[in-house]
Amino acid sequence: MPPVPPDAPTGRPSSMARRTVLGAAAAVAASAPLLTGLATPAAASPTSAVPSSPGLLPGGGDLGPNVVVFDPATPGIQAKLDQVFHQQESAQFGTGRYAFLFKPGTYNGLNAQIGFYTSIAGLGLSPDDTTINGDVTVDAGWANGNATQNFWRSAENLALVPVSGTDRWAVAQAAPFRRMHVRGGLNLAPAGYGWASGGYIADSRIDGQVGPYSQQQWYTRDSVIGGWVNAVWNMVFSGVQGAPAQSFPNPPYTTLDTTPVSREKPFLYLNGSEYRVFLPEKRTNARGVTWGNGTPRGTSLSLSQFYVAKPGVSAATLNQALAQGLHLLLTPGIYYVDQPLQINRANTVVLGLGYATIVPDNGVTAMRVADVDGVRLAGFLIDAGPVNSATLLEVGPTGASRDHSANPTTVQDVFVRIGGAGAGKATTSMVINNRNTIVDHTWIWRADHGTGVGWDTNRADYGIVVNGDDVLCTGLFVEHFNKYDVQWFGQRGRTVFFQNEKAYDAPNQAAVQDGNVKGYAAYKVGPNVTTHEAWGLGSYCNYTADTGIVQHHGFAAPNTAGVKFHGVLVVSLGGNGQYEHVINEAGSPTSGTSTVPSTVVSYP
Repeated sequence: MPPVPPDAPTGRPSSMARRTVLGAAAAVAASAPLLTGLATPAAASPTSAVPSSPGLLPGGGDLGPNVVVFDPATPGIQAKLDQVFHQQESAQFGTGRYAFLFKPGTYNGLNAQIGFYTSIAGLGLSPDDTTINGDVTVDAGWANGNATQNFWRSAENLALVPVSGTDRWAVAQAAPFRRMHVRGGLNLAPAGYGWASGGYIADSRIDGQVGPYSQQQWYTRDSVIGGWVNAVWNMVFSGVQGAPAQSFPNPPYTTLDTTPVSREKPFLYLNGSEYRVFLPEKRTNARGVTWGNGTPRGTSLSLSQFYVAKPGVSAATLNQALAQGLHLLLTPGIYYVDQPLQINRANTVVLGLGYATIVPDNGVTAMRVADVDGVRLAGFLIDAGPVNSATLLEVGPTGASRDHSANPTTVQDVFVRIGGAGAGKATTSMVINNRNTIVDHTWIWRADHGTGVGWDTNRADYGIVVNGDDVLCTGLFVEHFNKYDVQWFGQRGRTVFFQNEKAYDAPNQAAVQDGNVKGYAAYKVGPNVTTHEAWGLGSYCNYTADTGIVQHHGFAAPNTAGVKFHGVLVVSLGGNGQYEHVINEAGSPTSGTSTVPSTVVSYP
């Protein structure tokens, strides 16, 4: 594809579809063997709980073989990083899952290349407790410079001093960059400025400039940056010091001075030799990082208060641990559940490491949350099974009505996949019934490539359905569903940043016809909703099976003064399908084969 040189930062990388299906390169599905001799498993916390009576499950324990813990004196760190990267670089649908954890201190001369299902994190309370004089790198050599499939990897809680002055983090969806301090610049594009389609930054400080270059969209929340170089389609900022001013659509910056409500993701850290999980406090009208003055505000839990789960454990055992009052720490691996995980206790934490993956068997729902305060779900992937599930994640029961504004449930870096690693089906991926829930960075994806992919093979009608009132989504990525990607029925909902592609594989117009309306909207607000607001939204169509399919609009909402949209766009990728409007009857049609957005600055 044509390069996007740094001296022409506003040019689009290509007029072709943003995610080319790369055949065999995109469908790497072989199971990866566990690495042996990699490192000693993380030691148990000294305060690991011992069951007080027979039949009770213990808290605490070691973190398993796929959590690799380093300290500055560990020999051969680079070799271990390289060994895992070699295995995970192109294992897009493989079974390997890994977490690299760095104890506080200084590490010199490292380049941690991060592949699929790999997380890297520091174990301090502040990113500045753990400094790497070197790089944490994501590039796209495995895909010939195309970064649009660099999914499922993360970096958290580290300070970096990049060797060249600029770190490279060229990712697509489900690849969060959280609580990071880059003492230099950050380049979000692959080498050669190839295609890229991310991404998400939160609670981070980038001392230099952030260069997205070929990135088509990005969301940055509650951070501090030294500057932002350019925009392609949709760059959204909330609570970011140093963000460019509001200017959508030219350039397409949507900027909110603060984030309405935020509560950062829980994270593992070391207090001396004891592992603990820190729980950041809620902020309203947030701006900037939580750790700027040293220790962040919040509370913490000892690892002894968690059931430390390993792959192979039964859903019954996980539910026993929850019923006992333990939280869950899911170590890296794949967990098959034949009954829903029931989160019934207020303030329960379910934290995954290394993209721990939950697969429901026999069509069950993977996880259900009760109508209780303060549940925190973070850092795991739900992968639909071959038998259709009615739902995969339910936050709150039908009809939930309690006010959780003082202590909301947060769903953070919780990702959903239907197909790709094998045939999977789910009628609705995620249902939010509880009031005041915060969904902070999710990618809900019906696969468009890999194995087990086809219009009915990985059937998934709806991505996320929001029934609860006062729900906030920050960083909402939902793609390729057979019908509606987002349906929102709750009152006073808010979304900051939305990215969507309609299903590539719709066979014909009739397959996506919603009564008399051409095509299912990417984001539909229900007809009885009177108050709703959203900022920075994009929907793209790439109907490769029938390029003549028409979408009447990308967004549908009641025509009422209380329902407001800001910074909305639709794009036809290379003319593979067309939009007639952006939202309802507003906005111009997309422009033939020219991949140029049609925009609406505000609606109504």
